Amino acid sequence: MTTNTKKTTTTAAATEPAATEDQDVTVIGPPLRVGQAPEKVRFAHHLRVGGKEVKPGDEAHVSPDYARQLRGSGYIARTRSQ
Repeated sequence: MTTNTKKTTTTAAATEPAATEDQDVTVIGPPLRVGQAPEKVRFAHHLRVGGKEVKPGDEAHVSPDYARQLRGSGYIARTRSQ
């Protein structure tokens, strides 16, 4: 039982700094789930997300799940590999 408590404490300590860093970023669309980091995306089409209009070329932070959904629909611009 002592081992589980130590693991939980370590895990909680590791996730707390990430949560405070994410609070500095405004996420549009669905909220982040616990442990997720926001993903910065560039939009390829005009879209209204949560009452905010984004135009082609605008960048915003969204949840990874929402980014995947938008990519599948073609709303996120392709990134160039360097």
